[in-house]
Amino acid sequence: MKKGLNWKSRTITEGDKRSPNRAMLRAVGFQDEDFEKPILGIANGQSNITPCNAGLGRLADVASEEISRLGGMPQMFGTITVSDGISMGTEGMKCSLVSREVIADSIETVCRGASMDGLICIGGCDKNMPGAMIAMARLDIPSLFVYGGTIKPGHIGDRDLTVVSAFEAVGQFSGGKINHDELTAIEKNACPGMGSCGGMFTANTMSAAFEAIGMSLPYSSSMANEDKEKETSTREAADALLNLLEKNIRPSDIITRKSLENAIAVIMAVGGSTNAVLHFLAIAHSMGVPLSIDDFEDIRKRVPVFCDLKPSGKYVTVDLHQQGGIPQVMKQLLNAGLLHGDCMTCTGKTLEENLRDIPDAPPSGQDVILPIDQPKSAEGHLAILRGNLATEGSVAKISGIKMKRIVGPARVFESEEGCLTAILQDKIQAGDVVVIRYEGPQGGPGMREMLAPTAAIVGKGLGDQVGLITDGRFSGGTFGLVVGHVAPEAQVGGTIAFVNEGDRVTIDAEHNLLQVEISDEELNKRKAGWKAPPIKYKYGVLAKYAKLVSSASLGAVTD
Repeated sequence: MKKGLNWKSRTITEGDKRSPNRAMLRAVGFQDEDFEKPILGIANGQSNITPCNAGLGRLADVASEEISRLGGMPQMFGTITVSDGISMGTEGMKCSLVSREVIADSIETVCRGASMDGLICIGGCDKNMPGAMIAMARLDIPSLFVYGGTIKPGHIGDRDLTVVSAFEAVGQFSGGKINHDELTAIEKNACPGMGSCGGMFTANTMSAAFEAIGMSLPYSSSMANEDKEKETSTREAADALLNLLEKNIRPSDIITRKSLENAIAVIMAVGGSTNAVLHFLAIAHSMGVPLSIDDFEDIRKRVPVFCDLKPSGKYVTVDLHQQGGIPQVMKQLLNAGLLHGDCMTCTGKTLEENLRDIPDAPPSGQDVILPIDQPKSAEGHLAILRGNLATEGSVAKISGIKMKRIVGPARVFESEEGCLTAILQDKIQAGDVVVIRYEGPQGGPGMREMLAPTAAIVGKGLGDQVGLITDGRFSGGTFGLVVGHVAPEAQVGGTIAFVNEGDRVTIDAEHNLLQVEISDEELNKRKAGWKAPPIKYKYGVLAKYAKLVSSASLGAVTD
């Protein structure tokens, strides 16, 4: 056991040494001396459903071995995943956001049921990560998160590929820009091994933000899954957990209003995913910390985008790691007065202490991490838009686009599939504003991501000429003039339900406006006699989710 370890078990009470709980634990390998050790949970997201999670089992084993060596008693249990990339464009995508709640509930249930003293969560895919963080916030026992690591880029020649390359290739093939052999080559080379999608998509956005918030170790958020340093970092995480236990540092000491602001600042600096808005609202809710979508807009106005990362930029996450990773990004933000340096982290030190030896400037001769005073954009890229189409707000991702305002005719679709068909059949033209509705948290149910249509629009060469709005979500790999999380959603009578084909719609990211050009009188006429369509599922997890889920503007939480 670690020398001087000072802790009090919540698992084994003093009393009858022949108690049934001890008998059960002996059956899984406990010896007499083990009952005096802290019981530490390892939530293991291993599966071969997706490359994001296929490499997690070995990290869980590493954590277990290290906890044992340090004098703790590890107890490993599994949790689920749904692959966004594999379910994208299918009915299965409706289960993706739902899985965040299932993961959170399952981890919380096991740890409460087994009275765990501490917890390491090991995850890789998009919803493992916020699901685990929500659970850790609810439990508030010494905890930290281990990211499974990013995938390395695929290649054709000297061109870096990611999973988004495959989705965009569909649009390019449909538009006659590439042939079938080129399409197949991209498919075969886009994902070369294990790890989460390689750009600053949702998984890498969340890992970066978890490092920024202080719940993951420095540098761990940008490591590649297949590199040896990921195992080394996992061992260090196990050591850090014992230190948190000894010092009784809990998530409530780390996940605070200040640290949430730090995480949002890093999300803006790296050009992260729109999904981070939804997930951090939910994490804050679970921790009981006030946070609203308007806080994202306030921080956006202060924080520039100074990392050139995919999907809108040139580089992938392993490139970011080679140039100093998130610590290098945070050091520039700290020096600019854009981070709270006094926040506690899972190292047992403050953020400022963690960053003390990090160089003030990024390495010369590279353009992955730019100097903060020479950014790609002077302001952040996740804009909160309001108007009669989104009275509760919506989220626009405006990085890497030339046009931040479009006024055009609405092209209305009741589902993602109908929209994708129209795009591939060249029925969407420059200047159109695509509207996809009844894909919200309740109406989907499940708030599907729309990577297939947005990637097809980019593949058709219309990325800067077509707007798209939806009450659903977007993939972290999406870019272009797209607006998601429109709230209230169509299913609950939000204005998006009453947009007609040909209505003039304004998307204006410069003035934070999302508007349909119809009068209040006309809108009230359209609402008269409207009834919400029946939820598509009557039983099971999606039916339960539809009954419980909140608005996207509140994080689509179920509690």
